[in-house]
Amino acid sequence: MDGFETYSTYKLTSYINASHAVRWEGGMGKEHMHTWAVICEIHVNNNQMVPFNQIENELKEVSSRVSGKFLNEVPPFDHVNPTLENLTTYFFQVITELLRKSNAVLTRLEIGESPTRFYCITLK
Repeated sequence: MDGFETYSTYKLTSYINASHAVRWEGGMGKEHMHTWAVICEIHVNNNQMVPFNQIENELKEVSSRVSGKFLNEVPPFDHVNPTLENLTTYFFQVITELLRKSNAVLTRLEIGESPTRFYCITLK
């Protein structure tokens, strides 16, 4: 487009059912279930096309680690507090590594524990 520099991304949404109990100074909260919304924005280097199923398979690899499980018993959350913020940070790091083999970059990750509560990480 004339006069405009554009930046294209794919946006993929998936859902994970998993429970957690937040650890507090005075102990641990009650275990409860969430349907976590995971929204990834992915830029492919050189604006190449990548088949959706290739990226989706890489994302499924990450989600399968926690899907249907009690996060407090799954590494790294067996020793890291399984908060929304820590889950998002963990997913951002793992997905970033997995996408390298597809010549893609995770530019933004949003994870929500409810329709109104999301935590987002955006690459600068």
